[in-house]
Amino acid sequence: MTVRMPAVAGRFYPSDPITLEADVRSYVSPSEQRIRAIGCVVPHAGYVYSGEVAGAVFSRLDIPSTCILLCPNHTGMGHSLAIMSEGSWNTPLGSIDIDSELADTLKQAFPALREDTAAHRSEHAIEVQLPFLQIERPDCKFVPIAVGTGQCEILEALGEAIAEVVGAQEEHVLVIASSDMNHYESDAITRVKDHKAIERMLARDARGLFDVVKREQISMCGYGPTVAMLTAANRLGATSAELVRYATSGDISGDREMVVGYAGVIVK
Repeated sequence: MTVRMPAVAGRFYPSDPITLEADVRSYVSPSEQRIRAIGCVVPHAGYVYSGEVAGAVFSRLDIPSTCILLCPNHTGMGHSLAIMSEGSWNTPLGSIDIDSELADTLKQAFPALREDTAAHRSEHAIEVQLPFLQIERPDCKFVPIAVGTGQCEILEALGEAIAEVVGAQEEHVLVIASSDMNHYESDAITRVKDHKAIERMLARDARGLFDVVKREQISMCGYGPTVAMLTAANRLGATSAELVRYATSGDISGDREMVVGYAGVIVK
């Protein structure tokens, strides 16, 4: 069985399980009204910077037993639409299994998805989400998909295929898009750019998000996963979207000259 070992433990989040669990629990808060969402956008930076935003999203969600996690391919390794359909991923909190049946169904529905471990081996954007799932839903399984294409038609087709598969499941499946927002510009510029993208996300406008990211040169690394998630959510009957929290790295570091933006969005 394939076991994917942690690539960024000790860098993006603590490698000690006790410290990691305490960190995650410090970012999430008990909520009596959990949302049965269709999809969401969650940031994936080091926890010290984006943990509060990620935790705010996971605190609001009724997390199902299976999630599809879409992330950008930061490393450039592997296939441009890379899925893993068997085995498990390890974090310092233990292992979390891949939902092999759902992954196989997705590959059948969208043959452009390729079985590929190389794209995932050193990629952090899914890995950093897993401890939140392990704390909030210990029995959760997941399907990892790394998206390295910027072609809108392919992203939309992926979203349509995800919707087809998710809509046929008896149990609820959550589609998570892992993304940070604008990178390495001033806090003032980043907030303006990010809110143009957030406006399209809140309108559930997948094509509009793609267009504004390209037109305004917004360096949102996970726009591809988000376009696919929004496409799937709309096909599955989404009626609203909510910005749960927004922040920049400058809120933590105090450096407002060069920041990264973080948005937490729930689509239902």
